[in-house]
Amino acid sequence: MLAVLLAAFASPAAAYVLSGRSPFGVTSLTERALMPDIASGCPPGSPLSCGTSSGNTCCFETPGGLLLQTQFWDSSPSTGPTNSWTIHGLWPDNCDGTFSENCDSSRDYTGISSLLTSQGASSTLALMNTYWKNDPDDGSDEELWEHEWATHGTCYSTLQTKCLPSGSPKGAEAVAFFQTTVKLFQTLPTYTFLQNQGITPSSSATHTLASLQAAVRAEWGFTPTFDCDGSNLNGAAYYFHLQGSIIDGNFVPIDAPESSTCPASGIKYPLKSGSPVTTTSTAGGGGSTGVRLPPLRGGGDGTLPAKATIHASSAGGLLSLGTWSTQTLATYTLSGTASSFTMTSSKGACGVSGGAFSCGSGVTSTTFSAVSSGSELLLASGGSTAWTSDGVPSGQTVYPVFTGAGHAQDYTLSIIST
Repeated sequence: MLAVLLAAFASPAAAYVLSGRSPFGVTSLTERALMPDIASGCPPGSPLSCGTSSGNTCCFETPGGLLLQTQFWDSSPSTGPTNSWTIHGLWPDNCDGTFSENCDSSRDYTGISSLLTSQGASSTLALMNTYWKNDPDDGSDEELWEHEWATHGTCYSTLQTKCLPSGSPKGAEAVAFFQTTVKLFQTLPTYTFLQNQGITPSSSATHTLASLQAAVRAEWGFTPTFDCDGSNLNGAAYYFHLQGSIIDGNFVPIDAPESSTCPASGIKYPLKSGSPVTTTSTAGGGGSTGVRLPPLRGGGDGTLPAKATIHASSAGGLLSLGTWSTQTLATYTLSGTASSFTMTSSKGACGVSGGAFSCGSGVTSTTFSAVSSGSELLLASGGSTAWTSDGVPSGQTVYPVFTGAGHAQDYTLSIIST
């Protein structure tokens, strides 16, 4: 499976970026067919869902701006590998706790396997056959996939057919939905998150809800919800806002705004029967994914480097005063972890004040986070990886750097280890 990556909406973390023609900005996956050959055309710095709309519903998910990546732990009967949770779906809930379902029956596609194969997404289909499993008592895997698309996928405003490039084949938006859902799932290896914190399936052990949530928060940076059937753990949900389109936008994780259905204590994490999958570690925070991705350009393995230059996605990068330039870039010292660190340059501490980034002896240091995005570690302030200036530098011309997207030129800043 695949890994990609993150930034926080209201607290430090990481942002899952889908940019250009390939979901999550990954352009060098070992399986190229995993990416749809379409692009949303949404501009950088599009507003976050559940915020103030730009009026373009192809680039602003509405009304379902609260996205849930939901997973199953089915143990009776067992489905999927014994060392992985499985995909339930990707749901666009409204920002007020309500939701819509079955929004466009004219696009209730059937034969999902054939649809994916015909549009070059056979690799995604192979992963779905392993990790997107239906309870055999409820029907076939195909029936689950058809249900998830018809019930939830047709409700995405950014996946309406009018939002697709001209000439897109019928069902291209559904292919993008399945590809994005699979790739997002790969960044959220719940089994590994829990295992890394000492929680594994057992026939006898019990857990508290707080310990399960704390375990995932320690690995992911945010708190999910967990679902139980009685005292048996059987589901999880991860929450996001979306910047741009489902096709190639940024998934910005948030703490779950809803409550878990599990009891406070006595929770069982039952064993599955069957076989594990053979996996390889990825750049996405220790998850098991089955497909190896290129290392992140931070510390080489997604960790925060101690020394780095800061490169802008448009051109150039940051000088020692924190200005954007195409001149020789400054070396920054980073202290802390990827989810929470401070920065200094040769001029002094770095911080953001009044939305402006700067470094110097009189600057009050602020806390930043590093957001994994494909093979990049992106600099985030206040959980956002969006940066903006009044123009693009050239020669001796430099520009002040601001957070957000309120100026003429929007870009991201990559942390490159030195």
